[in-house]
Amino acid sequence: MGALPKRKISKARKGKRRSSLKIEIPSLAVCPKCGQPKLPHTVCQNCGTYKDLQILKPTTKTSVKKVRRDENESKK
Repeated sequence: MGALPKRKISKARKGKRRSSLKIEIPSLAVCPKCGQPKLPHTVCQNCGTYKDLQILKPTTKTSVKKVRRDENESKK
């Protein structure tokens, strides 16, 4: 027979134990080049820079949509 608890665990004790399981909002940093919020120690998705170095080509969501739309029209 397995081990069973001797007493009921109270709501307060259960709440204390679960208090560290909460979801936290990630901290944001400001990109020094474009000023957009970004996650710290990551490449800026807006301008593509990291520590003043150009890592990625800057893309906008509208330009990606236009490219996909043009590709779909050319297939037809």
